[in-house]
Amino acid sequence: MSEEIKNLEAQEVAVEKSSGSETTSRAGSAVTTAVAAAEPRNDGREDTVRESSEVEAVKSSRPDAPASAKNGERPTRKFGTGSNFSSENMTAEKGRRGERSRGERGGKNNRRGDNKPAEAKIFEEQTISVDRVSRAVKGGRRFRFKALVVVGDKKNKVGVGVAKGQDVQAAVQKASETAKKHLINIPIVNNTIPHEVEIKLGGARVLLKPAAPGTGIIAGGVVRSVIGVTGITNLLSKSLGSTNKVNIAYATVDALRSLVPKSEWITNDKKPAKKETK
Repeated sequence: MSEEIKNLEAQEVAVEKSSGSETTSRAGSAVTTAVAAAEPRNDGREDTVRESSEVEAVKSSRPDAPASAKNGERPTRKFGTGSNFSSENMTAEKGRRGERSRGERGGKNNRRGDNKPAEAKIFEEQTISVDRVSRAVKGGRRFRFKALVVVGDKKNKVGVGVAKGQDVQAAVQKASETAKKHLINIPIVNNTIPHEVEIKLGGARVLLKPAAPGTGIIAGGVVRSVIGVTGITNLLSKSLGSTNKVNIAYATVDALRSLVPKSEWITNDKKPAKKETK
């Protein structure tokens, strides 16, 4: 019995020792975890700082690096306010310098003569008609555009031009240049024409008459377009014969060209001789 009791006591002591070691290991692991949690986390920042310092050291050792960079300082530009040589900063600095130059010296595109005032528009153009015309060629027909344009200075000059072009814009431009080359002077008296005139050109016949102040321009279509770019504000007119716009326009210009100023009229100022009385 005494041996069995001794064996049981030895087993109890062994069990107590094993449980104590497990408790000690658990406590040690808990202490390690708490210490790790209390320490600040680096998350690789030290490695990043170390790598950046190495890169800066390599850059400073290059012969083409700026003087400030060789001394361990941040590289700065010799001119301007940029802090580095990145393309974004250089572009921004370039834009700021461009704004300053445009404000102070007129900009990069400033050239001699740009400061001159724009020329005032002397002539007023009006397109009367644009027609599409065709021409028979080998293999088919070729289409072009014909433009009728009248040009005037709202005073006493007017001209009419007709031209063709591959497109409408080219035709109108050529017709305008043709009209400017064939300007005529009109005698104007009290904002109207000095006398009545009638002209026949081809199948068109145009009649123009002077009008009293306040009458306005009594005309239609092409005649109104031609008279509208002149300084005439009172006029009576009638288009007789053909309705061809080109013929009517040229007939109107011929009628205005045939006007004679009142100072050049041929009149008989001599008074009739009195009969001698016996």
